[in-house]
Amino acid sequence: MRPFDSFPLQSRLERILPDRVKKQVEVWADAASPLFEVKDTRVLSSIGPSAVRGAILKRGKQGRPTEMPASHSAYFDWTYPHDFAEMEDLYKRAKRGQWNGDDLPWHTNVDPLDPNVPLLPDDFLGWDRVEAKGILLTKDEKAKIRHSMASWMLSQFLHGEQGALFAAAQVTESVQFFDGKLYGATQVMDEGRHVEVFHRYIDTKMEKLYQVNDNLFVIIDALMRDSRWDMKFLGMQIMVEGVALGAFSTLYRETKEPLLKELLKNVIQDEARHVHYGVLALREHITKELSESERREREDWAFEVAILMRNRFLAYEVYEEWFEHRFSRAEWREFITGSPGMERFRHIMFGRMVPNLREIGLLTPRIQPAYERVGLAKYFGGLAADKLSGQDLLLDLDIPA
Repeated sequence: MRPFDSFPLQSRLERILPDRVKKQVEVWADAASPLFEVKDTRVLSSIGPSAVRGAILKRGKQGRPTEMPASHSAYFDWTYPHDFAEMEDLYKRAKRGQWNGDDLPWHTNVDPLDPNVPLLPDDFLGWDRVEAKGILLTKDEKAKIRHSMASWMLSQFLHGEQGALFAAAQVTESVQFFDGKLYGATQVMDEGRHVEVFHRYIDTKMEKLYQVNDNLFVIIDALMRDSRWDMKFLGMQIMVEGVALGAFSTLYRETKEPLLKELLKNVIQDEARHVHYGVLALREHITKELSESERREREDWAFEVAILMRNRFLAYEVYEEWFEHRFSRAEWREFITGSPGMERFRHIMFGRMVPNLREIGLLTPRIQPAYERVGLAKYFGGLAADKLSGQDLLLDLDIPA
């Protein structure tokens, strides 16, 4: 199994550099390390420029709006056909499922430090592993760190939803099924509503917004700039929305804060349709319309990006706030990847993502050994999005232990 913490470049530098320069070089090396993890040259050429812009140049953290040039074809059909019955049904479901963010119980008093109504359970980060390093935290410090971690997660939800909003608009233009365009319009509305409610919750209840995580920026940047409509679908509807479902489901299950729980319940119902949309749109396209070479490229891309996503969401922004002067970035990587809450998140994320890749034809016997090597074979038999409802997702059904 490929380890989570495989950063040989940093390890070599740490042995030879003086202490006064180690810290900055470690930051630079860590930013570049995703490029060294990618094995497929086509994947590297696809995400490499975005990795430079996001992880090294920090384009998402410069305090000003980011311009991402988009290049794709808008597909018009002047006959307005009903050309995809399952997509038409999904569109009808989406119309019935619209909700108003103003109707959430915003009057709820939220105290992020209240131990009786915790945003995250006390075991989410695994304090015993911090204490094993000789760092003793008070109850007040633990509550504040949990607040920071919850705020970081919600901030990344917000940033991801902005990316999903723009990607959904692009996909609606470029998708080649007219029923898909009608459904896509409902997703644009959904994503706008998600941006609204997550920002309102962070702004009025958490009062703590973190900048976009570099690795999330890299993925959004790569998808926004890709001209191929099916890659936008694969990246956003299957991969990014798969991560979102894992994160939303984890937080929904673990938080005790009632307003956040109600907000997430509504968002998860929407996200279930979004992933279903991706499965419907890509299933026949990948298996029947792409050449074998094109299909293999997408299969390899999906695997590499899945591993990068698993390994790279490391909440360094929280580390820099609380632990930068207490232990190294390498120790933080080990701590956060092994924390109970993040392990539960990865379990749910892959329980959703891998069956969807199978359903759209990107989990063939050719690539399965790669997933087996990284311990993901147990998810091969799970139910794909077209077999699950939003209620199923709330209950975390069908995920193997």
